Amino acid sequence: MIVNENDIETYKRDGVVCLRDAFDSQCISMLADWTEIAMASPGPDAEDYTRAGGPGRAFNDLDLARRHRGFREFIEQSPAAGICGQIMHSKKINFFYDQLIVKEPGTKERTPWHQDQPYWLVSGQQVCSLWLPLDPVSKEVCVQYVSGSHNWGAHNPHHFKDNSPYKGTGLPELADIEANRNDYDILAWDMQPGDCLVFQGMTVHGAPGNASSSNRRRALATRWTGDDARYAMRDGEVGIPTRNPGLANGAIMDCKDFPVLWRADEGMTAIDSKQNDESGDKYVH
Repeated sequence: MIVNENDIETYKRDGVVCLRDAFDSQCISMLADWTEIAMASPGPDAEDYTRAGGPGRAFNDLDLARRHRGFREFIEQSPAAGICGQIMHSKKINFFYDQLIVKEPGTKERTPWHQDQPYWLVSGQQVCSLWLPLDPVSKEVCVQYVSGSHNWGAHNPHHFKDNSPYKGTGLPELADIEANRNDYDILAWDMQPGDCLVFQGMTVHGAPGNASSSNRRRALATRWTGDDARYAMRDGEVGIPTRNPGLANGAIMDCKDFPVLWRADEGMTAIDSKQNDESGDKYVH
């Protein structure tokens, strides 16, 4: 069992927990290979955040598992869904979406402080992300989290490209964490490939650039929902999902786009894969 009771209590208290050696080297190597394939053929929602002419590269892409077999195999066959199910004490886990996040050496652009869930049409407490680095990550370039901020309530999202606020959400702006870092308990870790972070959808987090002259910072973030999650229409701009899943407001998440991939009574085994094959999606590779 990868998750223990102390991990669960840490997640409840801080809104984030670091798990060591959760994924084996074969899994990491496979994802690293597919990351290069994905970066060579970006999807329709891929973005580069590096300023024109600036050093390094800050690259993000979404929905890799819809287009690339390796990412699809990861969500269906790796321990990720089961880890999130145990951390959240959920009887089932739905896959929501995945995101590739790369900061090449010398990248100055930081990821601004934000909460994930206000970008998404999802309500509920059992909503989390699993952040998996594919390269060694020092505490200085690791994602940083404000301990306990998952209890703050929702704040207005901003576009990462230019930091412009989402329009029409009615949500308050987040405090300036970076200018007042000493006022908060900020958590970060030295990590190795195979370690991962699991964090609640409302936990405030951000990340520095990659000041290293030689070390890449490639990571895959997968998003997961549990028992109490519901599809939640809301006012204003929305980031995720990137296409209409055909769910009514307030519906449980079970559908072709958000398949159930783990149940507590089935153990750490991906299930319901047949519904993925019926979705009509085709792999690029």
